[in-house]
Amino acid sequence: MKHSRRDGINARFTVLVSPAMTRSTDSDPRAYPKTPLVAVSASVFREDKVLLARRGRPPLDGLWSLPGGLVEPGEALSAAAAREVFEETGVRAEILGVADVVEVIRHDAAGAVARHYVIVSFAARWLSGNGETSPEAAEIAWRRPDDLSGLPLTDGTPAVVDKAADLLARE
Repeated sequence: MKHSRRDGINARFTVLVSPAMTRSTDSDPRAYPKTPLVAVSASVFREDKVLLARRGRPPLDGLWSLPGGLVEPGEALSAAAAREVFEETGVRAEILGVADVVEVIRHDAAGAVARHYVIVSFAARWLSGNGETSPEAAEIAWRRPDDLSGLPLTDGTPAVVDKAADLLARE
């Protein structure tokens, strides 16, 4: 289920609420958080194509998404986005601005919050690197934004890419 809303500062947020998950039996430190986890992602554009990474680790392994991850304590959001893009893909990117803020909330079958992320998604421009795989990114691809429909994507990815492309077009 997807919801959009505007807050008091006229910013647009996307909220993705997924169907029930089964309780994880592993010791995933991100599962059942006490507070929402702050993460970043980036739509990195190289000419008319955007960088995608096929996730190599649970919980969404096998799905294509934008490179990204958790913000470290004391780290600026834009610096975290640039770091995550490089760590996952070997691509250096210029972070241009916030494209969207996505809130992902997943509940387990009993209704408990199994996952809760607040993801600040940036628009970015490619600087260097062709893309390399990593444990987080089992495969790398550069795709046109209008050519994403055949891929198994994480929820909300096409909308975030479209917003990032709009932001780049205004640059």
